[in-house]
Amino acid sequence: MREALRNILGATALWLGAVAPLAAQPAAGAPPPTRPALVPFDAISAADTGWLMTATALVLLMTLPGIALFYAGMVRRKNVLDTMASVVAIAAIVSLWWFAVGYSWAFTPGSGWIGGSERLWFAGLDYQLGAGRLAVSHVAPHVPESVYAMFQLSFAVITAALVVGSFVERMRFAALVVFISLWTLCIYAPIAHWVWEPGGWLARLGALDFAGGSVVHVNAGMAGLACAWFLGKRQGYGKEAFEPYNLGWTMVGAGLLWVGWFGFNAGSAVASDGRAGLALAVTHIAAAAGAVAWMGGEWLLRGRPSLLGLCSGLVAGLVAITPAAGFVTPRAALAIGAVAGLACYWGATGLKRWLGTDDSLDVFGVHGIGGIVGSLLTGVFASRTIAGVDGSVLTQAMGVGAVMLFSLLGTAVLLWITDRAVGLRVDEASEQQGLDIAQHREHLGG
Repeated sequence: MREALRNILGATALWLGAVAPLAAQPAAGAPPPTRPALVPFDAISAADTGWLMTATALVLLMTLPGIALFYAGMVRRKNVLDTMASVVAIAAIVSLWWFAVGYSWAFTPGSGWIGGSERLWFAGLDYQLGAGRLAVSHVAPHVPESVYAMFQLSFAVITAALVVGSFVERMRFAALVVFISLWTLCIYAPIAHWVWEPGGWLARLGALDFAGGSVVHVNAGMAGLACAWFLGKRQGYGKEAFEPYNLGWTMVGAGLLWVGWFGFNAGSAVASDGRAGLALAVTHIAAAAGAVAWMGGEWLLRGRPSLLGLCSGLVAGLVAITPAAGFVTPRAALAIGAVAGLACYWGATGLKRWLGTDDSLDVFGVHGIGGIVGSLLTGVFASRTIAGVDGSVLTQAMGVGAVMLFSLLGTAVLLWITDRAVGLRVDEASEQQGLDIAQHREHLGG
């Protein structure tokens, strides 16, 4: 009798252990989670997961080799390898910081200013084959959290890589490593939390940023402006011609950015659905409009169009449509791209001269100005029919202003810390020799 009772109790315990985890999950039709959670396998959409994995690869392709080629083609021959090495190093360093700290600080519930610690080192991104469960983010509950975390990692990587264009040819490589590490954790992660995590203060305010107008482009643009001011001008700037090494590389990089941007914007729908399709369409239209508008402005004012202008214009259109991609119609995208093409042409020429900065590859002029224009025009053109929300120019302006101020001042503080720690700028002899040799003991062949 005692043996039989023991067997019954043991079987009951095993049964409870098997069913208790499943019973703890939300029932069908329950409200979506408000923080990361474990869900059954069948709660995951295979189509959405497949698309987001593809989009992640496309966004990483924008950095490697997209940004590397785009930037390396515009610098002088003696700094090509250093520019490429900077982009590759950033891709690796930011990835590890995102894995360790950045993702948790950006995309878990916490305060309105910063996320929590529950996903440090990707803790909790579980896949439990035996129990039939896996982790999801409350921001994207129908795809595995591992996929969503990687998608957002690709955004963190490219944002940091964009900043490189403001200080090429004069920053020490050691300073780059320290500065970008600090910047990813102290500037990028908090801003991503403000805008994209539901508890972030700008998200609660109602600021609209579909794929990174403020988080990526305004942020990178203001950081680039701070870097250009802090490091000062390159030797010979404004006095001698700085011949780009290979604008053919720049065109290839721009082409990779254009194609990869479909993952950037359409991927931000976090679904393989009609909204993603619309985001893809408006992205292409805005890029084309930006290229034509820049070309027209350059043709009118300088008497000839240029390949570099066409490449810069298409990037300007892509930047500006980014915050609006999931909220606007194709005709609105045409207007946004055209305005951005002209505004960024001015940003890279007249405004740059007025500011008196050596923003080497026009990070502020294109990404900063394009992000500001796109974010404000999102408030003008956002359609309730498409997104279920109304745009507000005032709310958009408040969000843009907050990101501009925080990124500019925060970046300046981090540059000061880096300068005190390892020194920011190479010496005059190294700058004259070129950073390929001075920093890496390498040079282009041929």
